[in-house]
Amino acid sequence: MKNIRKKKWLTGACALIVLTSAAGCGNNEAGGSSATDDKPVKLVFLTPGDTAANPIGPDDRIIAEINRRLGIDLQVQVVPEGSYEKINVSIATGDLPDVVTINYPSPSLSQWIEEGILVPLNDYFDVMPTVRGKIEQRLTWTAVDGKYYGYPFIEERSNTTIAYRADWLEKLGLKPPETLDEFYHAMKEIAAKDPDGNGKQDTYGLTATKSTGFNSSFNFIFYAYGLPHGDWVLNEQGEVVPIFEHPAFRQGVEFIRMLWDEKLLDPEFLLNDTQQREQKFYQGKVGFMGAPLFRHVGRLEASLQKVNPEGKLGFMAPPAGPDGKRGMANAPKNGLFTAVTSHAQDPEKAAKFIEFMLSPEGRDLLKLGIEGIHYTKDGDKIIYNEEERAKDGFASNGWSHPLAWGSVVWPLGENYLPETEPQVDRARESVEIATANIVPNLLNVTTQEEVEYGGILGELFNQYYTEMITGKREIDAGIAELSRKWREQGGDAVLKAVNQAYQEQK
Repeated sequence: MKNIRKKKWLTGACALIVLTSAAGCGNNEAGGSSATDDKPVKLVFLTPGDTAANPIGPDDRIIAEINRRLGIDLQVQVVPEGSYEKINVSIATGDLPDVVTINYPSPSLSQWIEEGILVPLNDYFDVMPTVRGKIEQRLTWTAVDGKYYGYPFIEERSNTTIAYRADWLEKLGLKPPETLDEFYHAMKEIAAKDPDGNGKQDTYGLTATKSTGFNSSFNFIFYAYGLPHGDWVLNEQGEVVPIFEHPAFRQGVEFIRMLWDEKLLDPEFLLNDTQQREQKFYQGKVGFMGAPLFRHVGRLEASLQKVNPEGKLGFMAPPAGPDGKRGMANAPKNGLFTAVTSHAQDPEKAAKFIEFMLSPEGRDLLKLGIEGIHYTKDGDKIIYNEEERAKDGFASNGWSHPLAWGSVVWPLGENYLPETEPQVDRARESVEIATANIVPNLLNVTTQEEVEYGGILGELFNQYYTEMITGKREIDAGIAELSRKWREQGGDAVLKAVNQAYQEQK
């Protein structure tokens, strides 16, 4: 978030399409006055929704309860998950909410800070103890010139690791592989010995999705070969360079290329989305896949057993490489950012709203609802009233209100699972395994140059990477050409910035 550059605002009569709008009480006009005893402050919250969440209805009792507790008239405006451009357009055309959530880091966020669109939260930390504590404990690096312009939600846990067909490994007399060599052997056995019993040699060891860029489907292979960080690496001179210039990258590409050449890798992985990848797992086409687990453990196994009642879901740590090194996901530096805008009638009330969503009191309300209406207690046991919860948009089976996830936290961050979750212990075990195998970053910041050039450089990297692992480009020549073109297309500017940031961090 350093070296923020001023950019022109978007122009044109583009209007934001608000898919959901909820007002718990009141009917104030936009731009109304500050709160009085009989007129709460109108507070518009613009945020991307969660695809798994239900819509918020006009008479939502959770919104009404938030209004009562905070003395506000909350209007929630929701765009589809990931539709940050709609939020950008709204801000650019002057249609400012009081509180907004955007992706972090992003050029738009940098621009908003530069233009004074966001209010520093430092002056409101006295009424934001939860937010202040989390920022000062682990997020001080997100400050811009000593000021915090919002709450950056960056997940510190992981739920992604290796899922496998445990019933197949049992049938083949194999244990879950601990090393890369054992992993390769298991894939060869799966491809050759007809574990689905259909009499055809039509199974593959590993599948993935079309998101083939680094730190996605095959990252664990590079980490097994000793790639030390998830963002950048140091060369022999101690300079920051891109990860594809580390020896582990070449070794990893060579290993994946071998899987491709030996038909151990699903040949259609470049066409897969998440659903297609999972369907191949259920339908007996593949034995291993990298996948998010946690609350998906029960869903994945139930879906598998609908197709094959004898199917068993297994999950494991990523395999270790020749020197015993392993890793799965890199520690994220990106996430979501929820902030108060300069349009807020009462910025302290807006700050209190962000605090409430993150506070223990707010989390209980958004997860459980109102006691006696949405749930009751029998000792320490929670009994969900699903009929009443459904009236206020709660997801079924003990899951949460639509306002609960995304802007400031996800279930994973709180290790939250409802008491109705059928495989609670296994779900939490999967998080322990995944989190233990997070790979650290070299830098704890994302420079403005990375944000500016990230799109074009990422596309170039993915193009060469995909062509090398699928045999369309020779590996050594491909890496050399990628290094040259990457620098020419903005990489030199990025490297100058990240090397400076690395020296400052030291």
